[in-house]
Amino acid sequence: MRFKSVLLFVLFLIFRSVHADNAVRPGAFIVEPPTLLNLGFEWKIEGDDNRNAFVQVTYRKSGTLTWKDGMPLLRIGGERVFREMEQLEYTTPHMFAGSILDLEPGTEYECRFTLSDPDGVDGEAIKTVMVKTRTEPKAGEGGRVLHVYPPGYKGEMEEPAFFGLKAAYYGSGLGDWSVVSEKTVQPGDIIMVHAGLYKADLLDYVDPHGIPFDGTYVLNVKATEDKPIVIRGAGDGEAIFDGNGAHRLFDVLGTDHHIFENLVIRNTDIAFSAGLKGVVGASNLSIRNCRIEDVGIAVTSEYAGSKNFYIADNIILGRDPRSHLVGWASPGVYGASPLKSYMGIKVYGSGHVICHNALAYFHDAINVSTYGTPEKEQDLKAVSIDIYNNDMHLMVDDFIEADGGVHNIRVMRNRGVNSAQCALSAQPVFGGPAYFIRNVVYHIPNGFALKFMAKPAGLIVYHNTIIAENRNTQTYSNSHFRNNLFLGIGTPNRPINAFSHATAYSTSDYNGYRPNSGKSNYLWISPEGDRMYDYDLTGKDAKTYVTLSELTKDSGLERNGRELDYDIFTTLTPPDPDNPHAIYHATDLDFTLNPHGNAVDAGLKIPNINDGHRGEAPDLGAIESGDDVPVYGPRNLKDHPFYR
Repeated sequence: MRFKSVLLFVLFLIFRSVHADNAVRPGAFIVEPPTLLNLGFEWKIEGDDNRNAFVQVTYRKSGTLTWKDGMPLLRIGGERVFREMEQLEYTTPHMFAGSILDLEPGTEYECRFTLSDPDGVDGEAIKTVMVKTRTEPKAGEGGRVLHVYPPGYKGEMEEPAFFGLKAAYYGSGLGDWSVVSEKTVQPGDIIMVHAGLYKADLLDYVDPHGIPFDGTYVLNVKATEDKPIVIRGAGDGEAIFDGNGAHRLFDVLGTDHHIFENLVIRNTDIAFSAGLKGVVGASNLSIRNCRIEDVGIAVTSEYAGSKNFYIADNIILGRDPRSHLVGWASPGVYGASPLKSYMGIKVYGSGHVICHNALAYFHDAINVSTYGTPEKEQDLKAVSIDIYNNDMHLMVDDFIEADGGVHNIRVMRNRGVNSAQCALSAQPVFGGPAYFIRNVVYHIPNGFALKFMAKPAGLIVYHNTIIAENRNTQTYSNSHFRNNLFLGIGTPNRPINAFSHATAYSTSDYNGYRPNSGKSNYLWISPEGDRMYDYDLTGKDAKTYVTLSELTKDSGLERNGRELDYDIFTTLTPPDPDNPHAIYHATDLDFTLNPHGNAVDAGLKIPNINDGHRGEAPDLGAIESGDDVPVYGPRNLKDHPFYR
């Protein structure tokens, strides 16, 4: 009898243990740094081995009564992210993560998260937090106004007046005395840079700009949110900083809360050097309404501790060829493109906003740093980064890379025309979600539309209009595609889409496809049987299909997907497949939908994404029929296109 009782008790413990592994146990809840429009959250968990837990999201403005639905948080955990060449190996932790999108700046929201699981929730199932979005940085009140004029200026000057930026910022001298900073700028000061050319002679020991030999303004004062340091064009004409070929023009690694605005910056390899991996970097750096041209890199930080950059409404032009499109692979008669300009903007860290910029003639336009394995400290992870409403023209490699992002990377409402290799990249993402929402891309002749490589995990791809083939067969994990348009350009035998799934729980539905001619329009890779993961799959394991219905019958994907053609648009035609080096101009392209076309009312309702759809259901693609076209690029731009 005693043996029987012990056996029953052991069986009970085993049953309880197994049951507990399927039940979910909530852990730490993390509110990521807010941005102007978006909020990001993480919720650590244990258990839920059968992955059927769910987190419902609702939110409302503080003090109001009506709750709105958000997208559910994404279930993350156990996905492998790796790249053998660099010995990169990472397994995503078990958690939920996600964002509430398109809120109002400077507004407090009450956000509620409800965790449920058919197997039970062992712990607190509801989290409610109050979070306020940020506002655009602005000058403080009561600070000094310092006036800067070009050395040698002979006209009337406002006081206090200084010849050159260095004299106003540091009060420093010349030659060996250029590093002496006895009268440093103070938090809250506004430096007004008056019209003229600020171009140092790097070989002149006592050049009046005070930056001999290297030609770099090394700035390192730390200000505050209420009292930032502002370096602003005075508005009496163009204030032009010409680097005269210097490698770095503005070294702002040691700064905090600096605002640069209304300036022209040119003729330097790196306009703003803002962070070095493992060393030091700026925080709360703002660069807006500037024209940055003839540069190799406009802004770069690879420092994990960099936070809350605001890079907005700038025109940024590189040095790459303007007369033809050419990549570094399969370049054709032009040869591989030399790396004259690397990238427009590259960041790492958290809370960054990169919006409404116009960029052209770079290798890449906008990147999250391909940093590698995320740091363990929460404050050093690449989370809560916004890249939206940017306009990009003529890139060698990619328009936007989310590479290196960890959680809540938000790539939304961007437009890219002419990229030789790829359009949008996640190479890799370390769990996600990385959101790719309502982006428009056109003419990607050599590679593929979505560069999801190095086994990224956690990809949300909604409402994009992609005029290019998406044929990457390197597998990725935990991906979810809805309401997109993928239109082939007519290249024979080139697949229009590859469903390259390393995880069986990746999904794709309600998307529209215009296939090319051939026998392999659709490719499908996925774990077989009851396997949840298979990271040994390669392109050799792909199954091919001529029609979408054949794919659906075999895979279960795209039960509500459809095939369509270019008549879904008002006037749009594809790029010429026989002329991969051609250049197209966004101002000549109309991505709006034909209100009577096959893409209208064909989508899935997704909370916080298409709540305001016009018809019976949301439309496919980036722009809802009848809606205004988003503002791409600088909001104050008068000359179109920006690069001419």
